[in-house]
Amino acid sequence: MSEPILKAKDVCLSFGGVVAADHIDFELHEGERLAVIGQNGAGKTTFINICTGYLKPDAGRIVFNGKDITAKSPRNIVRLGMGRSFQLPQLFVDHTVQQCLEIAAAARSGKLSWLTPLSQSVSHSEVLETMELVGLRDKAGELSGALPEGHKKLLDVAMALMLKPKLIIMDEPTSGVSSEDKHGLMALIMQALDERKVTSWFVEHDVDIVSQYATRVAAWISGQIAADGAPSDVLSNPQIKKEVLGDMTC
Repeated sequence: MSEPILKAKDVCLSFGGVVAADHIDFELHEGERLAVIGQNGAGKTTFINICTGYLKPDAGRIVFNGKDITAKSPRNIVRLGMGRSFQLPQLFVDHTVQQCLEIAAAARSGKLSWLTPLSQSVSHSEVLETMELVGLRDKAGELSGALPEGHKKLLDVAMALMLKPKLIIMDEPTSGVSSEDKHGLMALIMQALDERKVTSWFVEHDVDIVSQYATRVAAWISGQIAADGAPSDVLSNPQIKKEVLGDMTC
């Protein structure tokens, strides 16, 4: 197997007496769709924050695309090709969908300036293509802050795609979205990532979403990866069914 696109070695982090990351060894390979599951407080988002530069570990190292990123800032990590979308979409709420993508593209190219109109700083065709890719072309002129939650999630991912990432980490991409819309949303996201050949890692609580869209599942318990493997294997693991999925019959 080729070298992993992301590798964590013996990563530790504590907050006072709470161990949030307990000697984590982890690898993610190009082309994988990793779903991370676990109860609230299990350490899932803490580990994402370590990998994306928002938190510094007490020990261990993170290597992304062959480069040690342990001490790098979130901005520098993004420039190396790691994108992220958030549980609460991080949008420019007073700007239109198209302007949000233009801002992301201008930031990537270093051309974001108050002195130059956005439309002159970025590729118009690239912006239109990305809106089309995530099904937001007809929303181009709408304010991002007024979009339904599902469309906000799609825009958040689209903005990450404008940065031309090799990996996108998504924190609960279907949270806040109605149950009848979740699968359509996830299908659009995964289709877009496949089209751009982007490796994905997403935190998710909906077992149906995990089963259908992940190629691999990592289950977290108390700051450790308790199980890691094929979705069918992890989701049928008695410990995971009881302690993560809440199946009290195990």
